[in-house]
Amino acid sequence: MSDNASRRGAVDMGMLLMIMAFLVIGGFMFWLNSQAAAERQAQIDAAAALAAAEEAENAAATVETVAIGDIEIDPGPFVGTKLRSEGAVASMLGSQGFWLATPSGNPFLVAWSEELLAEGASVAMGDTIAVEGTVTEMQELTLVQWSTAQTISETDRIVAEFATHYIAADRVDVMTGQGGENEGSEGN
Repeated sequence: MSDNASRRGAVDMGMLLMIMAFLVIGGFMFWLNSQAAAERQAQIDAAAALAAAEEAENAAATVETVAIGDIEIDPGPFVGTKLRSEGAVASMLGSQGFWLATPSGNPFLVAWSEELLAEGASVAMGDTIAVEGTVTEMQELTLVQWSTAQTISETDRIVAEFATHYIAADRVDVMTGQGGENEGSEGN
């Protein structure tokens, strides 16, 4: 027979070690599952962001073209709408923008975006241009900001007060340059 006299009083650790091993393995499996769930969620979020970016790009590529005369007659339905329109530059509004000639003879205001102002985009009187931007309702605060930034003079401000709406231009393409060297493309 075997002699177990040397193990008398010793604790049987086999069962305790087996339970601890199962707990460690279970904890490790739980940790792996939570890591996999986080990675799956990150992949779903990245796919959603990519789909949103593609949708925004497609929406930007399909800008509706509207005659400037239609906008000038009733700009209300176009407020907040990004559109494209073409016309001739009737006159300038300081360095903030310009007036487009309309069939009725009442010019329609186009204002440069901050990005285009920073780039130094310009047109000249008589240029035939295509403008892309958002039709925006004129606010007193807008006129104050333009005056404060010194992009319009006090005389220009008085004239601009007659505008009820304007196009906030994101892109202006000079199609034919009556004003000299400005032929080409301005904007982004």
